[in-house]
Amino acid sequence: MFDSRPDRDAEVVLVGRSNVGKSTLMRELTGHTFDTGQRPGVTRKPNHYDWAGPDFVLTDLPGFGFMKGVPEDVREEIKTDVVRYVEANAEKILVGILVVDGKSVVDIIDRHSGPEEIPHDVEMFHFLREVGVEPVVAVNKMDKVDDEDERLDDLCDRLGLHPPWQQWQETIAPISAKRGNIDALNEAVRHHLHEAQRDDLFQFF
Repeated sequence: MFDSRPDRDAEVVLVGRSNVGKSTLMRELTGHTFDTGQRPGVTRKPNHYDWAGPDFVLTDLPGFGFMKGVPEDVREEIKTDVVRYVEANAEKILVGILVVDGKSVVDIIDRHSGPEEIPHDVEMFHFLREVGVEPVVAVNKMDKVDDEDERLDDLCDRLGLHPPWQQWQETIAPISAKRGNIDALNEAVRHHLHEAQRDDLFQFF
């Protein structure tokens, strides 16, 4: 279990597979660079960004799923730790940002869908909802996607949201973190912060 969490009553977490650009997004949101390690799976502990002042912390949780050179039992352990962290702090987490790679997420979901298997991204999306955390899917690397609307509709379909994706703008946020294009995510997060009566946190999004 991760035990380094700052004592804050409001939190926004970033979750997602390895290599989807969570650290780049974290840097874009905070203006700070985080030590991410050179290889996927190196970030084993949460990165907390704790602003002085407001009662708020932004947390980048370790990436899960397949990681080259990382044994399966270690991968499972990381995912279990992430799930436990979210469960333990669910009452304080106002938004769970699930970061996915817009270019490959639909293919990855389809490859891992079967009677015995639920794809990680789909599982995490529904898990956040089950524990009462509002999920926002940050669909990253959209600058590399040609058929944006079709891709986002397909993703909605896989997540159990009826397309077209445009009716889910509080939940589906197409972004390109590397290019600094994260307006859709900020809008979606603000929607949920407003619902939670925390407009004071808009300054961070």
